[in-house]
Amino acid sequence: MNNYNIIAREELNKWKKAMCKKPSIIERASKGVQNKFNEVLPQKYHEIMTQAIKSMTKSVLFGYKYITKKPYKNISLEEREILVEQKTKTYKTTARIEGASTGAAGILIGLTDLPLLLGIKIKLLYDIAAIYGHDVSDYRERIYILHILQLAFSSKKNMNETFYKMENWDEYVKTFPDDINDFDWQNFQQQYRDYLDLAKFFQLMPGVGAFVGFYVNGKLIDKLSETAIFSYRMRSKELNN
Repeated sequence: MNNYNIIAREELNKWKKAMCKKPSIIERASKGVQNKFNEVLPQKYHEIMTQAIKSMTKSVLFGYKYITKKPYKNISLEEREILVEQKTKTYKTTARIEGASTGAAGILIGLTDLPLLLGIKIKLLYDIAAIYGHDVSDYRERIYILHILQLAFSSKKNMNETFYKMENWDEYVKTFPDDINDFDWQNFQQQYRDYLDLAKFFQLMPGVGAFVGFYVNGKLIDKLSETAIFSYRMRSKELNN
């Protein structure tokens, strides 16, 4: 095993330990604060967010043919992750520009950032999946992408549960139906909902929306990319043989 892979495996093991940690007292308390905050958000916000997530989940499972990337073959883990870094920079720039422009336009236009940002995230994850050599024409790979989203953006409790499924993916995937139409996607999308509310709400505020949109969207893309890297490292033959 070369030096890059040794370091990558050490980083992966540290990340796994962090994923297994139970919610702290502060994290449990913050979830209560989050719930209270959700109660004061505009109803229109909740409607758009719920519909955006529902549409995103459905499009990942059924609309992949329009953005499917061919899997990269016969390259090293280091080469794959250099490509991921390059892709992340490109999508981060797009997300920042989109966040700043919608944030500067006020609350009604700002609300459109939610589905737009979800679309950017999904396209990034499709590219990353292909870079790591996974064929998203298999709907099980697309469900893995949805799990990466959940792992990156959910409560600590849900993060623990999602990580366990992904760590035991080969066994978990056996429980999926052979036909994608039999997969309970509506129940799945309902599990992914509340994480972004606080940060994204400030993007709707006059005067600071553009800055918050630029900053928050960039951070969210970074977090998603990092989560995807570790998620695919868990399935890397170079690190797990």
